[in-house]
Amino acid sequence: MRCNSRIVKRSITGVGVLDKAVSVLEALDKAPRSLADLVLATELSRATAHRLARALEQHGLVRRDGEGRFALGLRLAALGQAAARAIPLADAARPALEELRRATGESVQLYVREGDRRVCVAALESPHGLRTIVALGAALPLEKGSAGRVLGATALPRAGWVESVGEREPGVASVSAPIRDAEGRLVAAVSVSGPVERTTRQPGRRYAAAVLRAARQIERALAD
Repeated sequence: MRCNSRIVKRSITGVGVLDKAVSVLEALDKAPRSLADLVLATELSRATAHRLARALEQHGLVRRDGEGRFALGLRLAALGQAAARAIPLADAARPALEELRRATGESVQLYVREGDRRVCVAALESPHGLRTIVALGAALPLEKGSAGRVLGATALPRAGWVESVGEREPGVASVSAPIRDAEGRLVAAVSVSGPVERTTRQPGRRYAAAVLRAARQIERALAD
């Protein structure tokens, strides 16, 4: 059965390739499509539709079904579950993040682990002109930065926090602490980050206590 409903072409972000890739995903929302159906639904050229669908397939966001048609990829299910978990977590963490930003004057973030990456699910920017900016939804490596090392660690230092200086980005330092649920499972990491000019090269001395307070506050909020 051919599905000929169309996805109206539109520019939302001003980033053409992103808008086109999203139109491909939206076209697959109801049912798998052949390349010809995908072209009809998105109004993209055959070459562009094929190129984007194959690129999305490489990222696990699109797959092929038994008939060779393009369909939504299984990775979207994992991302959707992570997003659903992150919403109540971010809401519960908001008061603690705001207090942490007030106490330190620096940018604060909340990260969850998604596979071999960490994803920012909440971020508040420092009021300073020179500040760390992490976009909501940014996916960053686990092996660099204090939050990555918290989420990727098999064991944490006895102090219960991790600091980093210039690991992910030169001139930026951060301090992070784990957030655990009522069963003791690691669910997130809370961080404060800023330029080394203010944090110094030993940011833990300045911010660890405040970050640990924020982590405990978030844990209490999750338990309520």
